[in-house]
Amino acid sequence: MKICIVSDSHDRGPMLAEAISTAQAEGAEAVIHCGDLIGTNTLKASLKFQLPIHLVHGNNLGDIVSLARVACNSEGQFTYHGRDASLSLGGKRIFMTHYPHYGHGMACTGDYDLVCCGHSHEPLIRAQANVKGSETWLVNPGTVAGLGAPAATWILGNLDTMQFEIRMLAR
Repeated sequence: MKICIVSDSHDRGPMLAEAISTAQAEGAEAVIHCGDLIGTNTLKASLKFQLPIHLVHGNNLGDIVSLARVACNSEGQFTYHGRDASLSLGGKRIFMTHYPHYGHGMACTGDYDLVCCGHSHEPLIRAQANVKGSETWLVNPGTVAGLGAPAATWILGNLDTMQFEIRMLAR
Protein backbone atom coordinates (compact mmCIF):
# COMPACT_ATOMS: atom_id res chain seq x y z
CA MET A 1 0.00 0.00 0.00
CA LYS A 2 1.33 3.42 -0.97
CA ILE A 3 0.61 6.52 1.10
CA CYS A 4 1.10 10.26 0.75
CA ILE A 5 2.67 11.85 3.84
CA VAL A 6 2.39 15.63 4.15
CA SER A 7 2.67 18.27 6.84
CA ASP A 8 2.61 21.99 7.42
CA SER A 9 0.35 23.00 4.54
CA HIS A 10 -0.42 26.30 6.32
CA ASP A 11 -3.54 27.14 4.27
CA ARG A 12 -1.81 26.40 0.94
CA GLY A 13 -4.64 24.27 -0.46
CA PRO A 14 -3.43 24.11 -4.07
CA MET A 15 0.01 22.86 -2.99
CA LEU A 16 -1.53 20.21 -0.75
CA ALA A 17 -3.82 19.13 -3.59
CA GLU A 18 -0.87 18.92 -5.99
CA ALA A 19 1.03 16.59 -3.67
CA ILE A 20 -2.05 14.39 -3.14
CA SER A 21 -2.85 14.32 -6.87
CA THR A 22 0.70 13.27 -7.73
CA ALA A 23 0.72 10.61 -5.01
CA GLN A 24 -2.63 9.25 -6.16
CA ALA A 25 -1.38 9.05 -9.75
CA GLU A 26 1.51 6.94 -8.40
CA GLY A 27 -0.82 4.59 -6.53
CA ALA A 28 -1.28 6.19 -3.09
CA GLU A 29 -4.38 4.94 -1.32
CA ALA A 30 -4.36 7.22 1.75
CA VAL A 31 -3.00 10.52 3.05
CA ILE A 32 -1.36 11.19 6.40
CA HIS A 33 -1.22 14.90 7.30
CA CYS A 34 1.04 15.63 10.28
CA GLY A 35 -0.49 18.94 11.28
CA ASP A 36 -0.65 22.67 10.67
CA LEU A 37 -3.35 22.32 8.04
CA ILE A 38 -4.91 25.50 9.51
CA GLY A 39 -8.33 25.98 7.86
CA THR A 40 -10.86 23.61 6.39
CA ASN A 41 -10.77 25.51 3.10
CA THR A 42 -7.28 24.05 2.68
CA LEU A 43 -8.96 20.63 2.32
CA LYS A 44 -11.52 21.51 -0.34
CA ALA A 45 -9.36 20.79 -3.39
CA SER A 46 -7.91 17.64 -1.77
CA LEU A 47 -11.21 15.98 -0.85
CA LYS A 48 -12.14 15.63 -4.52
CA PHE A 49 -9.49 12.90 -4.90
CA GLN A 50 -11.58 10.60 -2.67
CA LEU A 51 -8.55 9.31 -0.74
CA PRO A 52 -8.87 8.80 3.01
CA ILE A 53 -7.12 11.69 4.78
CA HIS A 54 -5.89 11.35 8.37
CA LEU A 55 -5.02 14.60 10.14
CA VAL A 56 -3.55 15.57 13.49
CA HIS A 57 -3.37 19.19 14.51
CA GLY A 58 -0.15 21.02 15.14
CA ASN A 59 0.79 24.19 16.93
CA ASN A 60 -1.26 26.26 14.46
CA LEU A 61 -4.65 24.79 15.29
CA GLY A 62 -6.90 26.71 12.96
CA ASP A 63 -10.63 26.17 13.39
CA ILE A 64 -10.98 22.89 15.32
CA VAL A 65 -14.78 23.01 15.33
CA SER A 66 -14.85 23.39 11.55
CA LEU A 67 -12.36 20.51 11.12
CA ALA A 68 -14.51 18.27 13.31
CA ARG A 69 -17.61 19.26 11.34
CA VAL A 70 -15.97 18.43 8.00
CA ALA A 71 -14.79 15.08 9.42
CA CYS A 72 -18.32 14.24 10.63
CA ASN A 73 -19.79 15.03 7.22
CA SER A 74 -17.12 13.31 5.09
CA GLU A 75 -18.51 9.76 5.34
CA GLY A 76 -15.15 8.52 6.61
CA GLN A 77 -12.99 10.14 3.96
CA PHE A 78 -11.49 12.70 6.36
CA THR A 79 -10.53 11.75 9.92
CA TYR A 80 -9.46 14.45 12.35
CA HIS A 81 -7.60 12.66 15.14
CA GLY A 82 -6.74 15.61 17.40
CA ARG A 83 -3.27 15.82 18.95
CA ASP A 84 -1.91 12.46 17.78
CA ALA A 85 -3.07 9.17 16.28
CA SER A 86 -2.33 5.49 16.29
CA LEU A 87 -3.69 3.71 13.25
CA SER A 88 -3.21 0.72 11.02
CA LEU A 89 -2.80 1.02 7.26
CA GLY A 90 -1.63 -1.69 4.90
CA GLY A 91 -1.06 -4.00 7.85
CA LYS A 92 1.43 -1.58 9.43
CA ARG A 93 1.18 0.11 12.82
CA ILE A 94 1.51 3.87 12.33
CA PHE A 95 1.79 6.69 14.84
CA MET A 96 1.35 10.30 13.76
CA THR A 97 2.06 13.51 15.59
CA HIS A 98 3.10 17.03 14.70
CA TYR A 99 6.19 17.30 16.88
CA PRO A 100 9.53 15.68 15.95
CA HIS A 101 10.67 15.15 19.55
CA TYR A 102 7.42 13.35 20.37
CA GLY A 103 7.72 11.33 17.14
CA HIS A 104 11.29 10.33 18.01
CA GLY A 105 10.19 9.16 21.45
CA MET A 106 7.34 7.09 20.01
CA ALA A 107 9.65 5.54 17.40
CA CYS A 108 12.02 4.48 20.19
CA THR A 109 9.24 2.46 21.88
CA GLY A 110 9.21 -0.11 19.08
CA ASP A 111 5.42 -0.21 19.20
CA TYR A 112 5.08 1.09 15.64
CA ASP A 113 6.40 0.25 12.20
CA LEU A 114 6.23 3.89 11.11
CA VAL A 115 6.11 7.20 12.98
CA CYS A 116 5.23 10.35 11.04
CA CYS A 117 5.79 13.89 12.31
CA GLY A 118 6.12 17.44 10.99
CA HIS A 119 6.68 20.91 12.49
CA SER A 120 10.37 21.46 11.63
CA HIS A 121 9.74 22.09 7.89
CA GLU A 122 12.80 19.86 7.31
CA PRO A 123 12.26 16.51 5.56
CA LEU A 124 13.71 13.42 7.22
CA ILE A 125 13.65 9.68 6.60
CA ARG A 126 15.44 7.60 9.23
CA ALA A 127 15.43 4.04 10.54
CA GLN A 128 15.36 4.68 14.30
CA ALA A 129 16.71 2.01 16.67
CA ASN A 130 14.10 1.13 19.29
CA VAL A 131 14.07 -0.51 22.73
CA LYS A 132 12.78 -3.79 21.30
CA GLY A 133 16.04 -4.30 19.41
CA SER A 134 14.69 -3.49 15.97
CA GLU A 135 14.09 -0.32 13.98
CA THR A 136 11.11 1.93 13.42
CA TRP A 137 10.89 4.24 10.43
CA LEU A 138 10.70 7.89 11.47
CA VAL A 139 9.65 10.25 8.68
CA ASN A 140 9.03 13.97 8.48
CA PRO A 141 7.80 15.22 5.09
CA GLY A 142 8.95 18.79 5.68
CA THR A 143 6.47 21.42 4.54
CA VAL A 144 4.19 20.97 1.56
CA ALA A 145 3.76 24.76 1.65
CA GLY A 146 7.49 25.38 1.27
CA LEU A 147 7.48 27.96 4.06
CA GLY A 148 10.90 28.68 5.55
CA ALA A 149 12.37 25.84 3.53
CA PRO A 150 14.35 25.57 0.31
CA ALA A 151 11.51 23.58 -1.30
CA ALA A 152 7.93 22.44 -0.83
CA THR A 153 8.24 18.77 0.10
CA TRP A 154 6.17 15.67 0.85
CA ILE A 155 6.85 11.93 1.09
CA LEU A 156 5.59 9.02 -0.99
CA GLY A 157 5.71 5.90 1.15
CA ASN A 158 5.31 2.24 0.25
CA LEU A 159 4.12 0.28 3.28
CA ASP A 160 4.67 -3.07 1.56
CA THR A 161 8.41 -2.44 1.13
CA MET A 162 8.79 0.22 3.85
CA GLN A 163 10.49 2.54 1.39
CA PHE A 164 10.01 6.30 1.57
CA GLU A 165 10.95 9.00 -0.91
CA ILE A 166 11.08 12.75 -0.39
CA ARG A 167 9.36 14.54 -3.24
CA MET A 168 9.40 18.22 -4.20
CA LEU A 169 6.59 20.22 -5.71
CA ALA A 170 7.38 22.10 -8.88
CA ARG A 171 7.28 25.82 -8.20
